[in-house]
Amino acid sequence: MGIAAFPSGEAYKVGKSVPYLRLQRLFFRQSFDLGGEPEKLDSAANQLAGTRTADNLVITAGKFSVTDIFDSNSYAHDPKADFMNWAVIDSGGFDYAADAWGYSYGLAAEWNTGPWSLRAGLFDLSKVPNTTELETDFRQFELVAELERRYALGDRDGKIRLLGFVNRGDMADYRDATALAVATDMPADVALVRHYRSRPGAALNIEQSLSADLGAFLRASLNDGSKETYEFTDMQRSLAVGLSLKGTSWQREDDTIGLAVETSAISQAARTYFDHGGLGLLVGDGQLSHYRDEAIAETYYDVAVGNGVNLAADYQFVANPAYNADRGPISVLGFRLHTAL
Repeated sequence: MGIAAFPSGEAYKVGKSVPYLRLQRLFFRQSFDLGGEPEKLDSAANQLAGTRTADNLVITAGKFSVTDIFDSNSYAHDPKADFMNWAVIDSGGFDYAADAWGYSYGLAAEWNTGPWSLRAGLFDLSKVPNTTELETDFRQFELVAELERRYALGDRDGKIRLLGFVNRGDMADYRDATALAVATDMPADVALVRHYRSRPGAALNIEQSLSADLGAFLRASLNDGSKETYEFTDMQRSLAVGLSLKGTSWQREDDTIGLAVETSAISQAARTYFDHGGLGLLVGDGQLSHYRDEAIAETYYDVAVGNGVNLAADYQFVANPAYNADRGPISVLGFRLHTAL
């Protein structure tokens, strides 16, 4: 059994506005040994070094990111070390609870036994979608659960995770917003038609080692596209696949190169809403006369330049940005410097 507290001033989550640093994470994690062989825990982000048995129960409570616990993937989950696109590092259809900084108040439990893990959590939503102020009484909330199965294909390890969630809060139905816009001859506005509703969704997340240096991943997700996006990004369906390769074969074993492709879509109700002048969390051109699914290809090369110092270059090609065939394609070039003590 162990207990740890993790305060942090880091607000790194891609897609969340960070104009200045402030205290974001402050949570407590306690593990309970349930039997099995002892296993070593190495020191890592949000984890202190120690030991625990193979079968265990871990409780986390406080203010932290939902994706600290859920929707993890060894090859695509950390914008400080691998990919940068939102729908590659996280499941695009997973509208996870978070304020505009990327964090929420919540409670999560994880039961690990043999090759299985079961996780469940309860988290506060923002008082208003994707704003800085969280609910504190769980009137607006998210329930999330994830089942993980670890397996091996030959001598190569893999994991498959199935996640489900439901958001319950004051949110709009796109069809109501569009109907009001038609009746008033004004741009569609979700803020005018919000009522207490539910928005469910699900995600499939697979990672597979292909060799000592090469790994592959797949993420597929969807949600109820008739309701407005509450926290994450304007997607109803998303599919991402990719590869991650260590540089051992060219004598750079601490370097990593990655390649991923992703496509996303929104519902017919959302398309009509945006075509009537509606705005989403990130999407809104005033009209959407020529809808197309958005498609993205991303590649990066991360170089270990010194002890605890990494430098990366990242390139993304985006077709039909914001689902608008009248825009793009565009290229996005990024650079990253990451240090860790």
